[in-house]
Amino acid sequence: MPHQVASLPRRHAPAQPTTDYDVVIIGAGSAGLSAALTLGRALRRVMVCNGGAPRNAPSPGVHSFFTRDGIKPAELLQTGLQQLQPYETVEVRTAQVTQLRKQTGLFELVAEGETGRSFTVTARKVLLATGVEDELPPIDGMRDLWGRGVLHCPYCHGWEVRNQPIAIYGRGKIVTGMALLVSRWTTDVIVCTDGAGHLSENARRRLRQQKIKLREDPISHLEGKPNGELRHIVFENGEKLARYALFVHPHQHQRFGLLESLGCRLTSKGAVWVNKHAQTSVGGLYAAGDITPGPQKALLAAAEGMQAAIAIHEALTREECPK
Repeated sequence: MPHQVASLPRRHAPAQPTTDYDVVIIGAGSAGLSAALTLGRALRRVMVCNGGAPRNAPSPGVHSFFTRDGIKPAELLQTGLQQLQPYETVEVRTAQVTQLRKQTGLFELVAEGETGRSFTVTARKVLLATGVEDELPPIDGMRDLWGRGVLHCPYCHGWEVRNQPIAIYGRGKIVTGMALLVSRWTTDVIVCTDGAGHLSENARRRLRQQKIKLREDPISHLEGKPNGELRHIVFENGEKLARYALFVHPHQHQRFGLLESLGCRLTSKGAVWVNKHAQTSVGGLYAAGDITPGPQKALLAAAEGMQAAIAIHEALTREECPK
């Protein structure tokens, strides 16, 4: 009689919740599209919610983006969208997410589409790639010249304004640091504090050492050229200061308005806290790009999107393939 071999119990993967998508990505900028590409290549079911124009839309070009230096922001994103087309598991929808709720093992999202009608979807993981909004100083002309005559990042725009007369707007430590940084691109730098600058004696000394002038007169408005470049900074006393561009480090706020209701932890500067795997303080909810701490550059956002996508795919795999 043949020897009977006891059958071993088969191990089954724990049941996964039935959802419409594996991942929903909120935001279709560099971070969101990069994540979608990586997840699409991993055969994950993905929906990307494209909520509108990116933060850098007014800029004439995206710079320091390897192989794409100077590309128009809209063209960069259009290329990203086109390169998602071969991946049949990735869907891009023009939609604004209005509700996001975490349930047992999944997320439920309510979004408003192009026609104004709402729809509901579920996903196992969610990636926030919504970016931030800049809060420009309330000076006439500042918003009109934003992206051309009024700039925020010398790494993005410094080369284009090199060796030109430049102004730096702001007060305290932030304006000092920006002025010293920009002085590597040009020797003609003036700090304009729009009233008392609240600069320490050490800050004033450092500016003098680099031959950076300081103007603490109140500013009336900015005068620009038809093409959006800066012509003059006009002070309340009527005096005009000719400058080629003005750098400002504006305050920011998160574009995505549901962070508080989700219980996401924020840093002291208002960025979404994430761990080394790009996960927020809410399990299953990830974040990448300008929404998180660190330098805000399109190329870095794209890299963070890819890193988040890898972390998400590996988390999903661990759930599907138990030890």
